[in-house]
Amino acid sequence: MSPVIRGALWMSGAILSFTSMALAGRIIGLELDTFEIMLYRSMIGVVIVLTIASATGHLGDIRRQKMGLHLIRNISHFTGQNLWFYAVTVAPLAQVFALEFSAPLWAMLLSALILGEALTKARVLSGLMGFVGILIVTRPGLQEFGIPQITAALCAVGFAGSAVFTRLLTRTENITSILFWLTVMQTVFGLICAGIDGEIAIPTSGAIPYIVLIAGAGLLAHFCLTTALSLAPAAIVMPIDFLRLPLIAITGALLYSEALDPFVFIGAAVIFLANYNNIRRASR
Repeated sequence: MSPVIRGALWMSGAILSFTSMALAGRIIGLELDTFEIMLYRSMIGVVIVLTIASATGHLGDIRRQKMGLHLIRNISHFTGQNLWFYAVTVAPLAQVFALEFSAPLWAMLLSALILGEALTKARVLSGLMGFVGILIVTRPGLQEFGIPQITAALCAVGFAGSAVFTRLLTRTENITSILFWLTVMQTVFGLICAGIDGEIAIPTSGAIPYIVLIAGAGLLAHFCLTTALSLAPAAIVMPIDFLRLPLIAITGALLYSEALDPFVFIGAAVIFLANYNNIRRASR
């Protein structure tokens, strides 16, 4: 199996994990603000990473090199993730995910500028096809476009930066070290931002399972994403994330009675073709 196909399979695991996070985030967002969610998620993440690393003998893999790059990567992710948690509590899930999917376009551009990855005609075509699919779903100008939608769109920039700097880190750093510094740094960020007003809400017993789910799914998503980015270029791996759109659209319709717009599936079909074309050409 080629590295590109393996990267695509790992990205599928990230898709399922991110979807679980969205559902749990919508529920817990009624009780905690986004900074508090990130704080508790990251604290649990530190424990999970250290426990697994200790059990598998990988504690020694945690290094203090490239701390500046870790910092930039985690600032990008922390910003994007907070915007994303806010968006999933105030906007339809399918709409949030559709707007978030401009991230591969940003990642493709940043990969060429920062990582020196080739921006071939095939990759540009796949990115443009994916963007057309997004336009079909969102139909700008025909639907309401306010703060929730702008927030979802901006989170994509943060996620793209996180993905590109993750790809850069995988050139010299191992996954255990990347995930450890992810959880540690974002615990600090969360503590500062959540406590800046002098109040940090304590989760209720009913909220704790959802926080644990967010933490576990978040780490699994990043493990899958980091592994995928270590196997294939970001410009190929990131567009696969478009497949979250039809999955979350169906989930939103079943759980929250959100309108199941046929344009979502038309756009998703275009997005799927874009991903298929990108992976097939890269495999060759």
